[in-house]
Amino acid sequence: MFAYIANMVNWKKRLSGLGPGLITAALIFGPGSLTVTTKLGAAFGNQLLWIIIASLLFMLGYTKLATRIGLRIEGSLIKEVRCKFGKLVSILLAFGIFSITASFQAGNSIGAGISFAELFNMSPIPWIIGVSIIAIVLLFFRSFYKILERIMIILVLIMVLAFVLTLILSQPSLGSILNGLIPQIPTGSEILTIALIASSFSIVGAFYQSSLVKEKGWNIKDEKTAVRESQTGIIILGCLSALVMVCASSVLYGNNISVNTAADLGKALTPLFGKSSSTAFMIGFFAASFSSLIGNATIGGSVLAEGLGFGNRLSDWNVRLTIMTIIIIGSAIAIIFGGLPLQLIILAQAVTILVAPAAAFFILAIAVQLNLIHMKFNWTNLILLLGILTLVYLAIYNFNYLFLT
Repeated sequence: MFAYIANMVNWKKRLSGLGPGLITAALIFGPGSLTVTTKLGAAFGNQLLWIIIASLLFMLGYTKLATRIGLRIEGSLIKEVRCKFGKLVSILLAFGIFSITASFQAGNSIGAGISFAELFNMSPIPWIIGVSIIAIVLLFFRSFYKILERIMIILVLIMVLAFVLTLILSQPSLGSILNGLIPQIPTGSEILTIALIASSFSIVGAFYQSSLVKEKGWNIKDEKTAVRESQTGIIILGCLSALVMVCASSVLYGNNISVNTAADLGKALTPLFGKSSSTAFMIGFFAASFSSLIGNATIGGSVLAEGLGFGNRLSDWNVRLTIMTIIIIGSAIAIIFGGLPLQLIILAQAVTILVAPAAAFFILAIAVQLNLIHMKFNWTNLILLLGILTLVYLAIYNFNYLFLT
């Protein structure tokens, strides 16, 4: 009996320890990631599964590095950038990260609103307003980080459970899954492939991991635990993305079912929920949207607050006000435009072109200064190098696509 109770307590501690990693995972796996992964699975089967694995390795490498940095510095990573590279550089980087999160926040607000609008066949506007109010109200709780952590754990685990059960019932082809691990880019998948990489490998999420370990209360003595638990959350993210693609491939691609609307996305859950698959998917879609809405706003708001010298703790009201600002901006854009306007998408991508490689560079530069990276060949350094080269390639590709074609 005592052993059973001890086991339960241990599992509770492990789940709590997953907080920082799951917050980062929930930020990354938003409505855009869910949509792109499902569409790719439906249109190309498992052929792009290797992209998820590669992105997972990049995220593990940079998340681990950011975690180790966070345990060794006094303030946040953006504060360390200010100390090492100057105030102007840190402010520009902070505004860049804030701009990215604010620009894409509308997509999270729309996703959360559409979820209930589809279920109840009504306008998404009341739901967008309601969800945004709930997110803002959460900021007023004294233990905001603990509430944030628990919400993320619950929402991510709901999504994982639904797709694991669907995977079992859909009986996917093992050969198809193994074939998907061979690098290949099917004709016609190029744009969605770029979107998949961008949505799976979030350097901004990795950047903020250094602050999350501090919010957790970990220090250098907890390094093994911090790295293990943070990376477990990222692995769960990778598994969730892979599960979605394999389920979409097995259920939709195998039956030549195309995905054109939000309701069509729910067909991936048909083996588990039958006629209620669209309803079940919309609940999962809301989980992805709401978790990303809060996590995205938290990162952008806290990084900007620290960049401006307002502090970086989630308990600081200056930080909470900047988080609230992103939530309000996202919901306002969603209500006014009813979707992400093209100009805002171009702006967000243009900012990302500059900020993502820069954020990766500063993580690597500070890690070198802290002697966390040594100039020798090993698998970790190779992953870090390939990660930043991928970001630079995406920047060049997006620049060419946006401004030269």
